[in-house]
Amino acid sequence: MKSKLLQFSALFLMLAPVASVSAQTTLTALKTEYLINPIGLDNPNPRFTWQMNDATPGARQLTYRILVNTDSAALLNGKATLWNTGWQQSDLNLTTYSGQSLKPFTKYFWRLDITNGNKKTASKISAFEMGMMNMANWQGAWISDNENVKLKPAPYFRHTFSTGKKIKSARAYMAAAGLYELSINGKKIGNHRMNPMYTRFDRRTLYVTYDVTQEINQGNNAIGVLLGNGWYNHQSTAVWYFDRAPWRNRPTFCFDLRITYEDGTTETIKSGKDWKTALSPIVFNSIYTAEHYDARMEKPGWNTVSFDDKDWKAVIYRSAPSRNIVAQALHPIRNVEEITTKTIKKINDTTYLFDLGRNIAGVSKIKLNGPAGTVVRLKHGERLYPNGRLDVSNIDAHYRPTDNTDPFQTDILILSGKGAQSFMPHFNYKGFQYVEVTTSTLIELKKEDLVGYFMHSDVPTVGDVKSTDPIINKIYYATNNSYLSNLFGYPTDCPQREKNGWTGDAQIAIETGLYGFDGITIYEKWLADHRDEQQPNGVLPSIIPTDGWGYEWGNGPDWTSTIAIIPWNVYLFYGDKKLLADCYENIRKYVNHIDENYPTGLTTWGLGDWIPVKSKSPVELTSTCYYYADVVILAKAAKILGKNADYEKYNTLAQKIKTAFNAKYLDKQKGIYGTGIQTEMSVPLYWKIVPEESRQLVAQNLAKRVEADGFHLDVGLLGTKAILNALSENGYADMAYKVAAQKTYPSWGWWMENGATTLYENWPIDAKSDISMNHIMFGEIGAWLYKSPGGIRPDEKQPGFKHIILEPHVVAGLDGFEASHVGPYGKIISNWKRTQKGVTYNIVIPPNSTASMELPVVRDMEILVNGKISSNKIELTAGKYTIDTK
Repeated sequence: MKSKLLQFSALFLMLAPVASVSAQTTLTALKTEYLINPIGLDNPNPRFTWQMNDATPGARQLTYRILVNTDSAALLNGKATLWNTGWQQSDLNLTTYSGQSLKPFTKYFWRLDITNGNKKTASKISAFEMGMMNMANWQGAWISDNENVKLKPAPYFRHTFSTGKKIKSARAYMAAAGLYELSINGKKIGNHRMNPMYTRFDRRTLYVTYDVTQEINQGNNAIGVLLGNGWYNHQSTAVWYFDRAPWRNRPTFCFDLRITYEDGTTETIKSGKDWKTALSPIVFNSIYTAEHYDARMEKPGWNTVSFDDKDWKAVIYRSAPSRNIVAQALHPIRNVEEITTKTIKKINDTTYLFDLGRNIAGVSKIKLNGPAGTVVRLKHGERLYPNGRLDVSNIDAHYRPTDNTDPFQTDILILSGKGAQSFMPHFNYKGFQYVEVTTSTLIELKKEDLVGYFMHSDVPTVGDVKSTDPIINKIYYATNNSYLSNLFGYPTDCPQREKNGWTGDAQIAIETGLYGFDGITIYEKWLADHRDEQQPNGVLPSIIPTDGWGYEWGNGPDWTSTIAIIPWNVYLFYGDKKLLADCYENIRKYVNHIDENYPTGLTTWGLGDWIPVKSKSPVELTSTCYYYADVVILAKAAKILGKNADYEKYNTLAQKIKTAFNAKYLDKQKGIYGTGIQTEMSVPLYWKIVPEESRQLVAQNLAKRVEADGFHLDVGLLGTKAILNALSENGYADMAYKVAAQKTYPSWGWWMENGATTLYENWPIDAKSDISMNHIMFGEIGAWLYKSPGGIRPDEKQPGFKHIILEPHVVAGLDGFEASHVGPYGKIISNWKRTQKGVTYNIVIPPNSTASMELPVVRDMEILVNGKISSNKIELTAGKYTIDTK
């Protein structure tokens, strides 16, 4: 056996899987701008992506061709009047439109053909539709009601119109500052929540396009709009001063309904002075706190043709909130999951406590019946007092109310007395597990009367992790719950206390998000927010979007490295360099600012290792590592984008930073950074600022430190990003797993053992501050599960998992593990389990991809790939593999 292994030990074998019955090739996941059949796009050069579905061993696309036409029938015959790429010799699956100029309001169809050897495969027809494309194409006016910014009730708007001809298609284009719900003929349009997404309102405004063909009648029609405050007219008061935002005003909107008739003519019904307005039953709405609804003020049929609006008021014109109104081309927020109440407890005759059994971001919906004027208070929170009552003291810490009319996370409903009714907030979401319902009159409630809705940006799931260790499965579940709870068109820190786009939390969690979810549309939108917020000198605020708060505190390379780290990771995961290109000048300005202010190469700008367990690292150490990471990314981006002079410049700067950092912080003889605590050792290892010749000794000393700390964490936010990876990547994967799977304080498992279904903000559960129970900032462990026991990594030389680096770590204490990720080319599976003789790996490599796998060499070990002897260094083409070590 040993001699057989030696024969192959130095070989790199390109191994194809065992041949199977000839498989059919199909083309799937055809997307335009990473969305399936989107409408209302503005990008004049949209991107096309696809996947090849073929189980044939070594399946690979040799050439492709894309055809674009406005006539779908003509495409079936191969006719492309707008764009025919011709046959491209390429196995890539991303290309950018470069045909004839695309026109606003026009629907286009595209077809993909590929060849695989001598075989040609054609896709089904896909579509995309352009939106406004230019602000000049809007016909509607910006309108609002003539009310003071401090007025609390939300406004209704309505308009009626008639159509006399047969309708072929209809599109509604809705731009707003604030939030809205749109209805036509009494029916709410779409299942989105909280549109449009939050931006810096005075610099960029988003609009959404809806297909409303089925909702428009030939004859009389009514349009209804309900406007909410959102972040635009923030009426609650908290430490970030959103109530003083420079853009603040009464909500406003602009609306175009573009109807195309069967005879080819078009008509646009638009917002203007012929619309009417009145106040709605939503007597108060705050995205930060809650919503108050007086059902006695309901106006039945307000958004239908037959409603009598003679008492409604005229609208006023308003100037557009910004000069940059662009399409919202991303996965929307939805009520993604309905969660039934797990238990109900009657506290007294008028108070009930509903427990959903898990912590979520979203809303509750209650159904009940009671006398007119009954006041129902629905208080939402994450934890209970010892007496069983709801405790919100851990999440209202930054709220600064001026009176008692806006209680934190407490919806207030006043019943109409007209029979059973239900209530769910329109323009608010909360973070909660429990809902304490108090009624001003006696109403018997039962468990079925209240449900919760888990709300978040409805990004497709693309990853999964399964382990034989239950605590790891719980941690992974909780990590994903916290990630999604903090994805609302931008990544947030927590869904209750703040809802802020903290940059530090987001850069820590970027890989966790991208391994698990198809989030490119959200991150491209959020990096546009970065570009809106960046000062001319390159400085970014610590929360994005912002009203101006965060330029003076909390920012610095450890937090606002999002400008470099997120575009770089999107490039790695998708193989798409557009975001890197879009942000290149912003990264450069940011790096130049640090270079100008810290010419030695060392920077003290930053927050440091936020909320550490006990040991505190120097801010200069961690911030300089992040500064180095930014410069390395900038140099790499320059090379990718063909900016060779910049590549040389920033590569030189990176070396300068590295030299200065190691001169100050590394004791080269001992192999110790600083005082040798976990963050000081792991952060330089993770960001690869450690000299190559010192790497092994530094890793060894980190391992000794972790052992001395009882295999427990002694890190804060920045250290959690680094610690597990630094151990796993340097020969200590067993130790990393031991730390990750700990069940005693401080650890992720400690939270799970105490009933957590999300990740917390602080290691001690009984901490006196910083104790949100749904935070993503310690969420790197989710990505680590893919990278270390799962062993799935992108290769920056062939990004987008075109080439996959497979290095699964079979760790002591774990009997089996599986990680899967649907990358741009398809599903990657890395599965291993211990056997009586060794380890069996089951690997799936998608079509058009290759992988490199290197197994650790063990004395007398034999490696079999699909039954054939192999070396420990294995090169794989597309297909399924069983690899046994004996």
